[in-house]
Amino acid sequence: MRFGCHISIRKGYLEAARTAVLLGAQSFQYFPKNPRSLMVKAYNRSDAESCERYCREHGILTIAHTPYPTNLAVDEGELRQATIASLRNDLEIADACGSVGVVVHFGKYKGKDPLQGYKNIIECINEVLAGYPGRALLLIENQAGEGSLMGTTLEELVQIRGLCRRPELIGFCFDTCHAFASKLFPALPAGWPEWERHAEAVGYLPHLRAIHLNDSVYARGACKDRHAMIGKGQMGEALFLPLLRSQRLKSMNLPVVLETPLMRGTTHAGEIRYVKELSEG
Repeated sequence: MRFGCHISIRKGYLEAARTAVLLGAQSFQYFPKNPRSLMVKAYNRSDAESCERYCREHGILTIAHTPYPTNLAVDEGELRQATIASLRNDLEIADACGSVGVVVHFGKYKGKDPLQGYKNIIECINEVLAGYPGRALLLIENQAGEGSLMGTTLEELVQIRGLCRRPELIGFCFDTCHAFASKLFPALPAGWPEWERHAEAVGYLPHLRAIHLNDSVYARGACKDRHAMIGKGQMGEALFLPLLRSQRLKSMNLPVVLETPLMRGTTHAGEIRYVKELSEG
């Protein structure tokens, strides 16, 4: 597993990669642009390509994350078109940086007919990927169930991928806090092997391309997306051990990225060392 954390691109994509090396990370996640806006970014391609070369030389895997306002389930209209343009922009930047893919939340629909929400997600993804020539994947992330239970089961994620026109460009990002919040994550450490077998059987595990490694502030099943440091939340160290020591996951060469909170003036270096030690057993 390639352990890392989320890193700011305030000083550019290449500088973010250099920061990852200083932290002892083997992977990192970044927002390709302003995380609070769907505005398309005119990015520095030379900087992005320098990031790609640097990461390749240092054995670093990267993933991008879409801005917070991104919602795949949005109805047709100006917001849908802005979302599609933003996602295409994210993919272009991620591809230039040599990233595995762009993480996007499954989507939430507030209309009366939930089925329309699923249709919107498929249509949105199809438009985003139409004519897309890059290698970076769209990585659909499972949700915590906060505000909507959409995207909280493996079957939903697999079904959406299978119904899209270009499934080969779609993978998955598994968020441990979200899975715990929605009861997707096994309640006991002993349940992890069974979860893996199920994920393999339904067609999820073969397309898993990244993991967000987060503990949870709230109890299992609370449907609240609030991250805690590994071993310091409701999940606890023991619950993470079978995931971190899974031979199946280790064979997949995945970026495993921390999105845990930090005290002002500190870094994720210590927590990255900690999860590496846990994984080694």
